[in-house]
Amino acid sequence: MIISSKANPIIKKISSLSDKKYRREYGEFIVESVKAVDECLSSGMSVSQIVCTAELAEKYSGAIIVTDELFARISTEKAPQGVLAVVKTPEKVLSKPRGNCLLLDRVQDPGNLGTIIRTANAAGYGDIYLVDCTDAFSPKAIRASMGGVFYVNVYEGSYDEVFEALKGVPVICADMDGDDVFSFFAPAMFCLCIGNEGKGVSDTVSAKSDYTVKIPMRDTCESLNAAVSAAIAMYALKNNQKGV
Repeated sequence: MIISSKANPIIKKISSLSDKKYRREYGEFIVESVKAVDECLSSGMSVSQIVCTAELAEKYSGAIIVTDELFARISTEKAPQGVLAVVKTPEKVLSKPRGNCLLLDRVQDPGNLGTIIRTANAAGYGDIYLVDCTDAFSPKAIRASMGGVFYVNVYEGSYDEVFEALKGVPVICADMDGDDVFSFFAPAMFCLCIGNEGKGVSDTVSAKSDYTVKIPMRDTCESLNAAVSAAIAMYALKNNQKGV
């Protein structure tokens, strides 16, 4: 059977997952595009359902089949590829990091958050702690992570909860007033903190940081994009890490 009505209960639920409220209520999120769905399946994430158009029915055995028109209506992509997966959100209990990690302090743009997660996966920062950030499992953040969110641990908590998990781990704060990140020798294990796009790191994080580093820039440039700053700092610190 091919579903054509947006009033179908399954379709209504899937459509609701574009809203953070319902992602939290159902404990699920959406992954779209052939590449992203295939990577999600191969990563071992728990997939509840796959929805696709008739053109892709043979590739995704057991999927819910919908008309092209209905898929276009429920998709969050500008150019839908005809497949999406409903994925169970990983339940992560705040834990100590296993290696170098990130603390993201009030990062609000889902594109930035997803890009930081993508880079963290590439650079080997396997644990990411979020305090008052945008939702890492929103469609835009998932897209920007390019599959990276399937391979890292994303934790959410208050400042107190996160710093309890980070107890004993040196915290390096990225800020305009600090040591040159390219000549700074990072500890053998550390947590890099990236702050809000407009306001930087909070006073709470600054007070708890052990070190502060900056990315040197020409006077004609006031600041860098949060995701760009995070990428530069992640690789620079890892390159100059003691004992590695």
